[in-house]
Amino acid sequence: MREDPIVAEIRRFRAEHAAKYGHDLDRICEVLREKQAKSKRRVVTRNPRLLVEKPTRKSVSVCNNSSSTH
Repeated sequence: MREDPIVAEIRRFRAEHAAKYGHDLDRICEVLREKQAKSKRRVVTRNPRLLVEKPTRKSVSVCNNSSSTH
């Protein structure tokens, strides 16, 4: 499989960035938070969206059959 040059560039940047902070995720996040605080751009935090399980055909038919036996 051929390597995508854009993906390779992003991976190289990510590796260099992580190495710059000793691969310490806490430090990387701290630096990003500091950078965010200094930025004049508005930061939007959204609440997580909960996944809702969609009923399957089997579960719907089981529910329909169980209600008819009462």
